[in-house]
Amino acid sequence: MSPTPRDAGRAQAWLVALGLAVFVGLSFWSLDLQWAAFFSPEAGASMGRFFGEFFPPDLSPAFWPRVLRAAGETLAMSALGTLLAAVAGLLLALPASRLHAGDRALLRVPARWLLNALRSIPELVWAALLLISAGLGPLAGTLALALHTTGVLGRLFAESLENAPAGPAEALRVHGVPEGRVLLYATLPQVLPQLASYTLYRWENNIRAASVLGVVGAGGLGQMLSFHMGLFQMGKTATILGAMLLLVAVVDSLSYAARRGLTR
Repeated sequence: MSPTPRDAGRAQAWLVALGLAVFVGLSFWSLDLQWAAFFSPEAGASMGRFFGEFFPPDLSPAFWPRVLRAAGETLAMSALGTLLAAVAGLLLALPASRLHAGDRALLRVPARWLLNALRSIPELVWAALLLISAGLGPLAGTLALALHTTGVLGRLFAESLENAPAGPAEALRVHGVPEGRVLLYATLPQVLPQLASYTLYRWENNIRAASVLGVVGAGGLGQMLSFHMGLFQMGKTATILGAMLLLVAVVDSLSYAARRGLTR
């Protein structure tokens, strides 16, 4: 009795799972992780003393306005970087996708290579490179977020465009409607909620990334964190960390609510 496609798929899944398990086991073996030292009483006491230095946080009136300005700068960096990335990602997703069966899509491969290159470089590396031309401050951080997120959103947008239901677009083509109008009136309206959901989700990720881009001097809360932690001013560091957590929680909640509204 020959194996069914379902049995073949199940065997393939087991092989993949076994390969992943072997890879994870080899990773633990090759890294030589010092778990005994990590969980030792001495390490626990050192970490306890370190965390004890964070209390009490600095809540002085002279410090809070600086934290709020930096939080606003971080929020603006993430929002503007995500907006720029959404526009650029959509512009690159069009040549990176095959919109119908007869589409030759001559730029599909080079456009996807460009998107792969953009998202393969982390935001911190982009920020470090852009500091040379943009200088210290939020401009480098905003551009770093925009470049990396363009690669991510562009690929997601391209997949959404390619997987859009073909019926409405084919109906317009049969009646001789130009491709630009087919895209505008048939394809984009179907995928627009999905594109917006992807954009909001990336905004959630970018608020976290923007919070740490200041480590390389790209502005916002991260720059304050790097400065005060470098001076071992742990009370101020605790206040900045609290502001980061609060900002991320607020943005996550807003984004989640917006995405829930789009999918209803």
